[in-house]
Amino acid sequence: MSTNKDDSLLNAKDIYDITKFTHLDYPGKLACIIWFSGCNMRCEYCYNSEIVFSKEGYYSYINVLSFLRTRIHLLDAVVLSGGEASSYNLVKFCKKIKELGFLIKLDTNGTNHKTLKELIELELLDYVALDYKAPKEKFTQITLSKKYDEFSQTLNLLIQSGIDYEVRTTIHNDLLNEQDINTIIDDLLQRGHTKAYYLQEFLDTGSSIANLKAPLHSFDRSLLSNDLEILWR
Repeated sequence: MSTNKDDSLLNAKDIYDITKFTHLDYPGKLACIIWFSGCNMRCEYCYNSEIVFSKEGYYSYINVLSFLRTRIHLLDAVVLSGGEASSYNLVKFCKKIKELGFLIKLDTNGTNHKTLKELIELELLDYVALDYKAPKEKFTQITLSKKYDEFSQTLNLLIQSGIDYEVRTTIHNDLLNEQDINTIIDDLLQRGHTKAYYLQEFLDTGSSIANLKAPLHSFDRSLLSNDLEILWR
């Protein structure tokens, strides 16, 4: 039985948008994407500026759950993205999604360690995509946040948890160079990460937070360490 507190939580309009179908965002699964409003970072290359700066969304959790009921047996999974989905209390929502039979993937910058820890301990997540924004020395410069330590805790948590996860970095050649990526690879290895490491090039949509254009500097992939498998997207 739902309580007034539950109803209030599920009625909150925290969701900015819904992508009703994707076969790209959850490896090997058909999914939808739930885009949460707001973010605790201001990454210069981010192309979701409208979502990042939004203080309220257009959909409630109840709206999303109603949509998901129409996709039972049609979709395999739900991707929670943003913005930063882990900034919200996701436990009740994730339990409802699980009751409908869907897998859950979380896209996250990893800076809400307690939230991730709770969701993993409750076995509410099936896959996590963690953004490794930059090496420690450039983390604040790139993200305009001082949350590297929280991110670091989350990375360790994922490596040790046994949950299915990936680590990925977006590269704008004027912000991150080959040595920066090698520094990240060294850090991942020292922590015990043995999975592939995903790299994705900056996408110039004309609407990044810092209005970045195509990079002026080239990026030489041959200079990257081969100590980890690197997969480009």
